[in-house]
Amino acid sequence: MSLIDLSGYLLYVAFFCYLFGTFLFGGAIKEKNDTAASRADKYGKLAITVTIIGFVAQLGYFITRWIYTGHAPVSNMFEFTTAFGMFIILSFIVIFFMYKVSALGVVALPIALLIIAYASMFPTEVSPLVPSLQSHWLTIHVITAAIGQSIFGISAVAGLIYLLKNVNMNERSKESFWLETVMFCCVLIVGFVAATVTFNVMDYEAKYEYVDTLDKVSTSTYLMPPIFGMNEYVELTEDRMTPLVELPALIDARKLTTVVWSILFGTVIYILIRLIFRRKVATMFQPLVKRVNSTLMDEIAYRTVLIAFPIFTLGALIFAMIWAQKAWGRFWGWDPKEVWALVTWLFYAAFLHLRLSKGWEGKKTAWLTVIGFLIILFNLVVVNLVIAGLHSYA
Repeated sequence: MSLIDLSGYLLYVAFFCYLFGTFLFGGAIKEKNDTAASRADKYGKLAITVTIIGFVAQLGYFITRWIYTGHAPVSNMFEFTTAFGMFIILSFIVIFFMYKVSALGVVALPIALLIIAYASMFPTEVSPLVPSLQSHWLTIHVITAAIGQSIFGISAVAGLIYLLKNVNMNERSKESFWLETVMFCCVLIVGFVAATVTFNVMDYEAKYEYVDTLDKVSTSTYLMPPIFGMNEYVELTEDRMTPLVELPALIDARKLTTVVWSILFGTVIYILIRLIFRRKVATMFQPLVKRVNSTLMDEIAYRTVLIAFPIFTLGALIFAMIWAQKAWGRFWGWDPKEVWALVTWLFYAAFLHLRLSKGWEGKKTAWLTVIGFLIILFNLVVVNLVIAGLHSYA
């Protein structure tokens, strides 16, 4: 067995451990009050043990893939997104041992599972690094930024739990509408997985030539029926769907097509869930968090942002600018990824300002943590997949 095969098996082990751990954390909540008084709960202990086993397996995947490739496995969408899911689990484990709140696991583990499932839909093959990626500063920048984002993710988990407990989903209000919208966004990730698997089973493939942002003729392969066509495209595959709209070179039409198909599949899945269970998705999770201490959730949401903010500042801004100088000869270039990293930093800076100077607590803090993580996911999904830029190699 090669190292790359071993890394794949270890990732599978991690995935199923996280899945099993989710159910165990659910059992811990139902068994006893989910407060600091239930630290000795047998389900909670078993759940965190299984989660740690899963994390060790995923860490093994990360290390073995690193040894096999000769570089940190964070250089493409599959590798980075998988690492992001791993760091979310690491952040959760640390926070769990600080606060002993099993409800965090019921939300954090499924989010990590969705992110890893999302990652698995991208090509997993090992390919040589382009020159701009051949730098130790890339490894330092990406891993530090991902750790900061993962801790922000745990703040969003705490904020989401707070909202699930304190927002009345049985009445029509802006809060209930937006909370259900957040749950709908989670279902869209399931839609991406479903769309990718469906067209993979159909063995769909269509190739096109197009003119890229450098006015060079390039080739693009669609793995889903092309809703959008690349700039000045020419079809190379017969008997395939003709793109409905041709887009300029600035936008990656192939990846935008993937996003639109994911939204379509996710919407259908969401409608089916609503029809089968006859209630909102957020309402289905509320029984799991009804015993949670709201004050404790608010504290976790705030303190995790305090921890994550300096780490993210180092990774996404300072280390990133050092790497940019090494790779492209400038510290800042207004690339889409750079802009959204700055947007994320400014958002959390505003969060801390509002918390410390305006005294924003409770629902206000919870909503801000959820919005912040949605900004991170927008950067991960839309900016990476749709907008062309220097980071398009991902």
